[in-house]
Amino acid sequence: MRAAIEKQRAAVRKQAASVGAWLAPWSAAIAAAAEVAEAPCEPIAEAAVTPIIDATAKAQDVQAKLLRAMIEQESGLRPCAISAKGAQGLMQLMPDTAQQLAVLDVFDPKENIEAGAKYLKQLIDKYKGDLKLALGAYNAGPTTVDQAGGIPDIQETKDYVEAILKRLAK
Repeated sequence: MRAAIEKQRAAVRKQAASVGAWLAPWSAAIAAAAEVAEAPCEPIAEAAVTPIIDATAKAQDVQAKLLRAMIEQESGLRPCAISAKGAQGLMQLMPDTAQQLAVLDVFDPKENIEAGAKYLKQLIDKYKGDLKLALGAYNAGPTTVDQAGGIPDIQETKDYVEAILKRLAK
C-alpha cells in the first residue's frame, strides 16, 4: 500500500508542477495517520483539473461538463480513489480497461481523465449517441448493458446514470 500511495503522490506532484501549483509537503506523520485510517487523498485543485478536463473534452469531442460530472460522481475529484471493485483514479478505470487504453499510471490525473474520456467516447459511439446507455455501460460494463437491452436493473447503475444526468441539467 505504501508503494501505491507514493506512486499516487508522485503523480499528483507531477501534475501540480505542470500547471504551476504548489503543494504543501507531506509529512511522515500525516502519511502514517493516513495509512492507519486509510483516509482518501484530497480532491484535486480546480486550477489543476479544469484545464485537463477542458482539453480532453475538446480532444475527445465530449462535453467538459459531462466529464466533470462523471469525475465528481466517480471519485469526488480524488485522484487516488480506489473502489471496492478495484476501479481506480479520478474516472474510476477498471484495471482491464486501463490496460486496454494503454494507461501507464492510473493515478496520474491527466492520463486517467484522457483514458476515461476516450472510453466514454467509444461507448457514446457504440450506443449511437444514447448518453444514458453509454453512462450505464461506463458504470456496469457494455456487456451488462447489451445483455439487458438497456440500462440494467442494477440500482447502483440506475442511480449513477440519474446522478450524472442531474449534474448535467444544472
